[in-house]
Amino acid sequence: MNVLSLWPRGWTRQQRSTATIAAASALLVLVMLFIARPLALLPEPIGPAAQEFAEGTRVTVWLTLVAGVLGIAIGLVAAVAKLAAFPPVRWAADLYVWAVRGTPLLVQVLFVFLALPMLAPGLRLSDFNSAAMALAVNVGAYNAEAIRAGILAVPRGQTEAARSLGLSPLQTFTDVVFPQSFKIALPPLVNNVVALLKDSSLAYVIGVVELSNIGNRVQAATFQPVPVFIATASIYLVLTTILTQISGAIEHRLDVEQRR
Repeated sequence: MNVLSLWPRGWTRQQRSTATIAAASALLVLVMLFIARPLALLPEPIGPAAQEFAEGTRVTVWLTLVAGVLGIAIGLVAAVAKLAAFPPVRWAADLYVWAVRGTPLLVQVLFVFLALPMLAPGLRLSDFNSAAMALAVNVGAYNAEAIRAGILAVPRGQTEAARSLGLSPLQTFTDVVFPQSFKIALPPLVNNVVALLKDSSLAYVIGVVELSNIGNRVQAATFQPVPVFIATASIYLVLTTILTQISGAIEHRLDVEQRR
């Protein structure tokens, strides 16, 4: 269901998008704050563990937001590096994308938490920070390819026109190329963020007390996997639906060609 279609027809595209972003963001905050109340009304084993599920939901959302923001920043740097004129920079970026996309996320999470402190003792991180870093590095590799494709999709003539007007290479990129390339890359970036919410469930292997970890603990204590995993999956479904509405509204707002 697209919330954009629920607003008055007389509203502009920007007004509908802004209203959808505001409403979905408010709903996400409400879910994080008050999800324990409806869960407490459910029978065992969900009701008695409502507060635990609520805390796990909050950790999952924060982990997704932190890793998502860092992943976009990493993806942007890697995308620019892959297009750099200096070959060693391109090779380093290609190696990063190749290595991250070619190895399981689970291995990356365990590597950051267990192996990285042995290689660099000063980089010993908490379980949450380790998971956030691993998720950000992973999604950053996929974001890099999306952003790189967006940059290459901007017509070369626009770059030449900007340079002929006296803009520096940095100004040309920040003021002309990047805004257009970001709009082009937005759909795959949106999909990556939504997938990141589900991938965050792998953080349980290093002890992060997120939603899937809570579900696993409750079912292990009660031996009732069916209601526990149905409840866990339902919460994930609610969260992904809200994030999809927010990201879809952002994409709709930035759709300057008004394709939708």
